[in-house]
Amino acid sequence: MNKFSIIVITLAFFVTGCDSQKAKTLPKDNPEDKEAKAMLQGVWLDAETEDVSFRVKGDTIFYSDSTSMPAYFKIVENALVLSSGATYAIEKQTANLFWFKNQNDDIIKVVKSSDPEDAEVFVHDTPKVMSYKHQVKRDSVVTYNGERYHWYIAINPTKYKVVRHTYNEDGMEVENVYYDNIMHISIYKGAQCLYSSDFRKQMYHKMVPEKFLDEAVLGGMEYSHVDADGLHFRATLCIPDGASCYLVESTVSYKGKMTMKTIEY
Repeated sequence: MNKFSIIVITLAFFVTGCDSQKAKTLPKDNPEDKEAKAMLQGVWLDAETEDVSFRVKGDTIFYSDSTSMPAYFKIVENALVLSSGATYAIEKQTANLFWFKNQNDDIIKVVKSSDPEDAEVFVHDTPKVMSYKHQVKRDSVVTYNGERYHWYIAINPTKYKVVRHTYNEDGMEVENVYYDNIMHISIYKGAQCLYSSDFRKQMYHKMVPEKFLDEAVLGGMEYSHVDADGLHFRATLCIPDGASCYLVESTVSYKGKMTMKTIEY
């Protein structure tokens, strides 16, 4: 599998939460519990392992891992409500402990840290986004029916963000952010440019289900083979850090016409 132009990051992405956590619709005009929010300020540890879970600063939750984006929140009607809409019932809250139900209805118990060093986990409030630092180019010459064809592939990193909703170890919805790629294919027959085009993931909307495509990145493009139909290239569209991928083949005919078909899921 090809490397993704992005690895990283954070916040609740497209995975939907448990119905029991999202079934409760809170009226928009319900007042926020500011006292409960004030008690939640600080760094919180898992009550059993004493590992740092999250930090609350103002109206934002910062997660301890380096890939999760900060999430805005409110406390309304004894529930912790994230900006994504995920809602977690509060089972118990004092100045030094906080119990809530995650999407699996498990009760998560955290306690407030009194060690200033625990805050060092959150030195970087904005999670890092990793991507290719430079273009990746490949090319080769193939022969068919006595004619030589020179193909080029370029993987171009972008700053186009792809957000994936997932869940952390506490069962809280977080967003992971990734950078997408643009692929470029050029084919020459001698000095004649037979085909040249950029490929963006949106081009595959007829090949890949919409919800999958929203979360996926265009992770790679590789030359496959040549035959009577033309030169074949295969693109991988995958959900980052997941096992799900679509393999879509693009065939460029000897007249420079490109067609696509899904090879594998």
